[in-house]
Amino acid sequence: MHALVVVAHPNTGSFTHAVASHIGKGIEDAGSDHSFELADLTAEGFDPRFSLGDVAGFGLITPYPDDVIAEQQRIDRADTLVLVFPIYWWSIPAIMKGWIDRVFTNGWAYEDIDGEKVIKKLTHLKVHLVAIGGAGLGTFARHGYFGAMKLQIHQGIFDYCGVEVASSELMLLADGNDPVAHFKTARDLGAAIPAKVVQPDLDMAG
Repeated sequence: MHALVVVAHPNTGSFTHAVASHIGKGIEDAGSDHSFELADLTAEGFDPRFSLGDVAGFGLITPYPDDVIAEQQRIDRADTLVLVFPIYWWSIPAIMKGWIDRVFTNGWAYEDIDGEKVIKKLTHLKVHLVAIGGAGLGTFARHGYFGAMKLQIHQGIFDYCGVEVASSELMLLADGNDPVAHFKTARDLGAAIPAKVVQPDLDMAG
């Protein structure tokens, strides 16, 4: 099993990066057959701006830009996606939203037929979401963040492309939560990811 762990935080010393690192260690803990690649969008200089080239690609007029194709190839090599991000204004950071906007394209992630029918093309892929929040649990619950996340990200993005949301974790640093406990949760999450990837039935495969 191979996972692509995508992180969106400009500071490599951040709690967000530490969580992503522990998830990766957990994946490696699960066995030598399991690996991960870390995609640090900020460090890699990914451009989240939707350009005229992206518009032309969406209309299937020209091929998509090279950086978009490179990201799609990374995902194609993976069985599972893990997105690790801080919550900004009740949503994902702009660089990760731009990564999704540009990379999950018409013709690759889904196929839009005359605006009437959508073919989901990433049904083989699973995603794990790890959101880092600075507010307390009561604040998130009171303002309906959980429902908003499910509607906007689970349904609005991944269900549209046929990607299964295998897990969705909210890590909060408020309410006296211990960061070390979160790191253990992250490592346990990583270790459990390979088991959530459906392996082919060898008997059925012949």
